[in-house]
Amino acid sequence: MAPVTSLSHSVEQHLTSALSATLPEAGGADPLLRRSDRADFQANGILALAKKAKANPRELATKVVANVVTGDVIKEIEVSGPGFLNVTITDRAITENLAARYADADRLGVPHAPQPGTTVIDYAQPNVAKEMHVGHLRSAVIGDATMRMLEFTGESVVRRHHIGDWGTQFGMLIQYLDEHPHELDHKDAQVSGEEAMSNLDRLYKAARRLFDADEEFKTRARRRVVDLQAGEPHTLAIWQKFVDESKIYFFSVFEKLDMEIRDADIVGESGYNDMLAETCRLLEESGVAVRSEGALCVFFDDVKGPDGNPVPLIVQKSDGGYGYAATDLSAIRDRVFDIKASTLLYVVDARQSLHFKMVFETARRAGWLNDEVKAHQLAFGTVLGKDGKPFKTREGETVKLVDLLDEAVDRATAVVRDKAEKVGLSEREIEENGRYVGVGAVKYADLSTSAVRDYKFDLDQMVSLNGDTSVYLQYAYARIQSILRKAGEARPSARPELELAPAERALGLHLDQFGETVAEAAAEYAPHKLAAYLYQLASHLTTFYDQCHVLSPDNAPKVVENRLFLVDLTARTLQRGMALLGIRTPERL
Repeated sequence: MAPVTSLSHSVEQHLTSALSATLPEAGGADPLLRRSDRADFQANGILALAKKAKANPRELATKVVANVVTGDVIKEIEVSGPGFLNVTITDRAITENLAARYADADRLGVPHAPQPGTTVIDYAQPNVAKEMHVGHLRSAVIGDATMRMLEFTGESVVRRHHIGDWGTQFGMLIQYLDEHPHELDHKDAQVSGEEAMSNLDRLYKAARRLFDADEEFKTRARRRVVDLQAGEPHTLAIWQKFVDESKIYFFSVFEKLDMEIRDADIVGESGYNDMLAETCRLLEESGVAVRSEGALCVFFDDVKGPDGNPVPLIVQKSDGGYGYAATDLSAIRDRVFDIKASTLLYVVDARQSLHFKMVFETARRAGWLNDEVKAHQLAFGTVLGKDGKPFKTREGETVKLVDLLDEAVDRATAVVRDKAEKVGLSEREIEENGRYVGVGAVKYADLSTSAVRDYKFDLDQMVSLNGDTSVYLQYAYARIQSILRKAGEARPSARPELELAPAERALGLHLDQFGETVAEAAAEYAPHKLAAYLYQLASHLTTFYDQCHVLSPDNAPKVVENRLFLVDLTARTLQRGMALLGIRTPERL
């Protein structure tokens, strides 16, 4: 179906035409339209135009009003204050616009972006042989929602999960295992998922303790890294076993998060190993990187240490080993020249901002990034406990992600069970909805906060039925489904001839903003803007329920049909918007 022009865009077109007729030299000027409490919209652009034309703004506004065509879209327009325009829309225009959206079941009339490109999004980056903890949550959740929004707007999206699967720690782990084979649980070959990863994590910590305490073991472990990089068969086979077991675990955790992670999209540090030497050669030959004390470095005028000396990006260490920078720069080469990306998006902790700033600038100096091919770090803040400090267990350990998700599901299941008898849910539905509500609560708490800000992890608040929570939105959706089931023979149907009550108008005008909100949230990589829109939508719905009874026997059949149409479109918008955030909407709660 064809995309639906938003009401705000229609009003803008009317005002732009009136501005051109009144002040020809202002042709195409932006009327600066926004939603208003005093009317449906307010246009503020005339003040700047009057200043430019050396005219009285209120007089100019009055002339513009005289040239505005009213009737079909605009019902009333009046001058306010020093030259603002207050615009009221016709009820018919609101209902007809929503009817066009309702007819487009898949996209609700939302257009694709005018110039889509190819974005490689790098998110959900766990480490091989280490358990995932709360710190891995935000990259996965923010990345998944951003990927969904970009795809919905028509962008070609390539997912990349840059897992930590290479480097010194693997030489250390493999050497330790060779020297202490008895410490590998014999049932490891039969277990998978969380148990296998717990064993690997235990071995990793033991190897790290020995590595830090024993210089001779450290030397043997570093020799083993050389074997790994050279592809020595025995070393490579053990490494591959670590990777395979870790992937099984990763998939199980992401499944709990209700996220699809595809094996083909997992391209870890090892995936760029064959490119590292050439990356260094290209940077050195072009003069972008220089040798300093044996290491290959890139220097920056604005990056200095506490002593005032320049802090370089080290691409290759003095011993010939490669740092993270070499891998990240090789990944940029792959994504730009092989995948042909126009945008590289990295969903990475804000604490790595300096590293990525230097990597991106190096790639620009090398000519790999430019005005046509851009890189952007979607930096995110830290998950905090209720005390406002980084989220830890009572023992001071980092919280395991699976434990956190399990507790969220347990809490949510208790909330669902409390209401289950009234709704008539089966035990299977209680458990399924408990998962959807629990995981949705965790995701929404993350996504409703601007990514760069820290946020407090408070499960009690997250699973609350009141306030800005996913459960509030899920209940709004389920409540509408309940009304639609009770409607009997009455069916949702748009009735443009009807006058709308204030709560109906407010709900309709907010529904009209869905497409613009999705476009803005996707363009700015800002899922929190979509989350805020959905919470406001559910709030408008609550007001509508209080003021406009849907199935009241006192309502004329046309009013019932029109209100069913309004709530059904609201449900579809909630469901589509929540799906873009990666959150499910159960039919009954």
